[in-house]
Amino acid sequence: MTTESLELRYRKQIAVWLLVCCALVFAMIVLGGATRLTGSGLSIVDWKPIMGVVPPLSEADWQEKFKLYQLSPEYLKVNSHFDVNGFKQIFWLEYFHRLLGRGLGVVFLLPFMFFAATGRIKKQEFPKYGLMFLLGGLQGLMGWYMVKSGLVSDPNVSQYRLAAHLMLAFVIYAYMFWVAMGLIFQPTDGRRDLLYSKSLWLTGLITTTVLSGAFVAGLKAGFVFNTFPKMNGQWVPKGMLALEPGWRNFTENLMTVQFSHRVLAISTLLMIVVFWFYARNRGMPPRARPAFHLLLVTGLIQVGLGITTLLMIVPVTLGVLHQGVAMVLFTLAIYLNHAYRGNVTW
Repeated sequence: MTTESLELRYRKQIAVWLLVCCALVFAMIVLGGATRLTGSGLSIVDWKPIMGVVPPLSEADWQEKFKLYQLSPEYLKVNSHFDVNGFKQIFWLEYFHRLLGRGLGVVFLLPFMFFAATGRIKKQEFPKYGLMFLLGGLQGLMGWYMVKSGLVSDPNVSQYRLAAHLMLAFVIYAYMFWVAMGLIFQPTDGRRDLLYSKSLWLTGLITTTVLSGAFVAGLKAGFVFNTFPKMNGQWVPKGMLALEPGWRNFTENLMTVQFSHRVLAISTLLMIVVFWFYARNRGMPPRARPAFHLLLVTGLIQVGLGITTLLMIVPVTLGVLHQGVAMVLFTLAIYLNHAYRGNVTW
């Protein structure tokens, strides 16, 4: 095997590893949504990164965990009717969410050590992968920081911390996915397609819409104003600027948060449609065209899901699906950016 073919083989191995990590991050985000929607996120009131891998194994262990939960504001104000069996039902989802996060760390670290030891990853590339690992550790801390906000007096996590936790997950996912794409698709002359700047703006709009959705989730704003297209019988509901200073309405006012998410979602879909009509007959890299068409289809599905989820008052299955499709839409946008950028790696 020639040096060139061996190098190509190593690049594909590393890319597969990174894509597996991306899939786990994807699963983490979807499972995190399910944890939130089922009210499971505050069931584990301590954080033990190592010892927390072992779940309660005996009735005494369960009673000890349950006693800790009984001191939490969620139990005192929401779930005081729970016995230990009710506690078990919400415990397991949060446990698997945390376990998946720990597993992701192992899946990232061990192959990295192997690739580094065998020279598949060069020393000059260590900072790139070190940053990924650092961001992953920071994400774990951010998750606990978010949970802590719901263990003080109000049995709801801070919407600001939830949004930061979600967006950091998106950053980690995008970074690993981008590097993987650079390994799979050989660099060209670096010439950018004319569509690159437009797809970049579209990705920014998609990301902003996801961020606004995080505030909807954090405030549970999807459980109110469950009509469409009007809210409370009005196109522009009164009371959207009730809080002072004005900026607080976009992060703390349920009405404003839901309204802005609606506007952003519809605007994003309209921009996807405009982008599709503008670019459909233009030349583009061959690998971009399937994703280009899928972006339109996924955008239509996502808005339909969002409206249906709202009208049905956020059933868990639809809520989780809505979050998952948002990830698919984001993935397609990142992929198109890479294709239009000319396969230039970071």
